Amino acid sequence: MLSVPATSIVYIIDDQDSIRESLSELAGAAGWCPVTFSSAAEFLSYPRPSVPSCLILDMTLPDLDGLELQRRITTKRSHIPIIFLAGDADISTAVRAMKGGAVDFLMKPFDVQVMQREIGEALRRSESALRRENELSVLRADYGLLTHREREVMQLVVSGMLNKQVGGELGISEITVKAHRGNVMRKMKAESFAALVTMSARLRVSRPLITNIPVN
Repeated sequence: MLSVPATSIVYIIDDQDSIRESLSELAGAAGWCPVTFSSAAEFLSYPRPSVPSCLILDMTLPDLDGLELQRRITTKRSHIPIIFLAGDADISTAVRAMKGGAVDFLMKPFDVQVMQREIGEALRRSESALRRENELSVLRADYGLLTHREREVMQLVVSGMLNKQVGGELGISEITVKAHRGNVMRKMKAESFAALVTMSARLRVSRPLITNIPVN
């Protein structure tokens, strides 16, 4: 199980002072950093650092519907999981929230232990999402070091072409293909061809697989 860093932030949006205060105390007691807001607008204008974080969101806010705020957050800040709170809500609203990726949909008054458990799960999800984003950023940076020809070679070899076939496709010798392929492996820090294929899939730079062609 992933650990939750001490820098984890628990954002809380609720227009009830008592709810904000109780949630803030709960988060602080667990070692997390609570940041509270009384409206969606305040939250949207607040700078949000790229650290493990989650949002406890009241479904009914004075300025913006909770589901609409969820849509905006998941579009731009997918690493911030949401736990919904509601005074009363129908099943269809809860279903829409969960389909939108919410961690949970809790009713007021909430159970402290359940809330603490859900926050912990949300922060672990956030940490995993941030790690994947960071890994992808490194991959993109490494890919940016490749020359145009090296990118062409990478695209073809991960699609299943042999070095000789890649050379025929690009109009270069097999020896040149091997040299480019070696550069690709080095610059991408790929320990194996399988690792390079995985990287290509994550970067979405590979062609559709060519069938009936053995991998060199």
